[in-house]
Amino acid sequence: MKQQTTLEERFGKCPYATAQSLISGKWAVLILLYLEDGPIRFNELLRKMPKMTHATLSTQLKALEEYGLIKRVQYEAIPPKVEYSLTDIGKKFHPVIAAIENFGNEYIMQMSGGED
Repeated sequence: MKQQTTLEERFGKCPYATAQSLISGKWAVLILLYLEDGPIRFNELLRKMPKMTHATLSTQLKALEEYGLIKRVQYEAIPPKVEYSLTDIGKKFHPVIAAIENFGNEYIMQMSGGED
């Protein structure tokens, strides 16, 4: 019997599995979307996220940073100032975000009875 490969085994080998792993967090796409406008501080990003806890945002940001999609810059100031922004590879996600937006709009239109 053939054994199925897991997503983790395909990471870095299959482009679809790799992309799915990178954006697998519930809020990853929205975080990347909000960072497209430039650097943003943690609390500002938290205010933009619907019903997200501090811990969840922190976890998502750490994962995206670990994957190399975002960078965290801490400034020596009192109080401490931390900003998050997209890396060069994170900026390359823009066409994917645009495609997700287009699909989402078409889906909403179709499901609301606006288009066949």
